[in-house]
Amino acid sequence: MNGGIGVAGNYPIRSLTGVQVLSTGSFVPDQVVTNADLQQRLGFDPDWILQRSGIRERRIAPPDISTSDMAIAAAQRCLQRANVPASEVDLVLLATFTPDVLCPATACYVQDKLGITAPAMDIQAACAGFMYALITGMQFIATGNSKRALVIGADCNSRIVNPRDIRTYPLFGDGAGAVLLAAGEPDQGLTSYTFGSDGSGAELLVRPAGGTRLPLAAQLIEEDQHYLQMDGRSVFKWAVRLVADSVQAVLQPSNMSPSDLDLFVAHQANVRILNSASESLGLRPDQVYINLDRFGNTSAGSIPLALDELAELGRLPRGTKLVLCGFGAGLTWGTALMKW
Repeated sequence: MNGGIGVAGNYPIRSLTGVQVLSTGSFVPDQVVTNADLQQRLGFDPDWILQRSGIRERRIAPPDISTSDMAIAAAQRCLQRANVPASEVDLVLLATFTPDVLCPATACYVQDKLGITAPAMDIQAACAGFMYALITGMQFIATGNSKRALVIGADCNSRIVNPRDIRTYPLFGDGAGAVLLAAGEPDQGLTSYTFGSDGSGAELLVRPAGGTRLPLAAQLIEEDQHYLQMDGRSVFKWAVRLVADSVQAVLQPSNMSPSDLDLFVAHQANVRILNSASESLGLRPDQVYINLDRFGNTSAGSIPLALDELAELGRLPRGTKLVLCGFGAGLTWGTALMKW
């Protein structure tokens, strides 16, 4: 089923079923950078970042690994687990806001290296990017316009955050995750979902230089304008409210309460956001999956990376009821009640 099914609060609610996830895959770089490692470079107490964000360590890509390399590795593992050859994939969607180059789409590099003959495109919705790409891929499957859609979330954040900024640099890590979509049973897929944007908050999380408004120039680089800038306090307040409200909105059509969920898998931005939203929703600790202590904020990679870990742990059997929630720059968001 594909179409609007109502409005809950300020959130238009839609449904997208008859679609399943055939397999998952993920990749993170080998290099582990702990808070103690950053202390030597930036000079802060390792416990400070742990208390502020819940992050103990993150993975950082070496100079010879780019976003496409991580996306390819995650996708290869995903296809291998599904035992599906690249020739059967007919759509490639890559969620990223750290492309290899500004043009062409990084998805084209991924498609070529995987040996796939199919349309390929990037979807840029920052940390909500995977949810945007997942919803888009499911639309293609549900309408019969794709039989095997490869949806990837990947970001090499270490290249766009200021290594001298103790407020932002410790929060981010590099990583990628992938899912392979196909037609499923009528009750599988997104039972209800909502996604949207609020451009009035665009300047709260922005990378000013490098586009057509402020093309890269030596002076802008000297001023660190090519790095990501964040109004952390404002984004935090918005995210806590957004997560709690949008989760309630997608549960409402099914007359479900948060306690009915098997799992809550949110974008891994900050443990205080997750804890605040979980407390507001009345979620139990065993329902909430958290891995940001090991990987930090991997942006579009965070939700598919978590899904792959859950699949490996055997926590995603057929019929699992979970809520996925991504949120980030734009401001953008996507929240869905999913039946695995």
